[in-house]
Amino acid sequence: MKKILNIIASPRADESFSSKLGYAIIEQIKEANPGSTVQTRDLNLTPFPHVEVVHLAAFYAPEDSYTPESKAAVQHSNEAIQEIMDADILLISTPMWNFSIPSVLKAWIDHIARAGVTFQYSEKGPVGLIKGKKVYIALASGSFYSAEPAQSLDFAAPYLKTFLGFLGLTDLSLFRVEGTGIPGAGDISLEKAIATIVL
Repeated sequence: MKKILNIIASPRADESFSSKLGYAIIEQIKEANPGSTVQTRDLNLTPFPHVEVVHLAAFYAPEDSYTPESKAAVQHSNEAIQEIMDADILLISTPMWNFSIPSVLKAWIDHIARAGVTFQYSEKGPVGLIKGKKVYIALASGSFYSAEPAQSLDFAAPYLKTFLGFLGLTDLSLFRVEGTGIPGAGDISLEKAIATIVL
């Protein structure tokens, strides 16, 4: 039995190819782990505010010094981090937009990157503090970026892998559904992508 946290970044929700690929991953996890539960965080339905000065001040302030404004500013961050800590498996379903990720996903990322909470600095450099969790990424793109000539334009997959690894989330598998922007190719691409899923 596993606790799965499903992060959805596409505004197309159930119609998006990244979400469909993500759901296929979830189904395989549930088949392998009967009784598993899923908590879904749709970042378009419950968007995180872009980090501003008030958030940064709260992130770095001692908790015993919080004002009502600080408590409100840090609430999103605390909730997002707790959801990750409570999960056994983190699934991020996202499209590639303009070679990178949607802003709603970046806003969520900015709220979970907390010095002293999800990572810390040491004499040997930064150390991730989130351990012992499996991560899956379901990435959809309108064209093909897993190989050249367009691979160098993919800033989504390398960024997500680097960031999550920075937090200590290094047990990561990424699955792609590519070419969804080609007329008539989306469903075929999704079938091929689902066939590549190995837990």
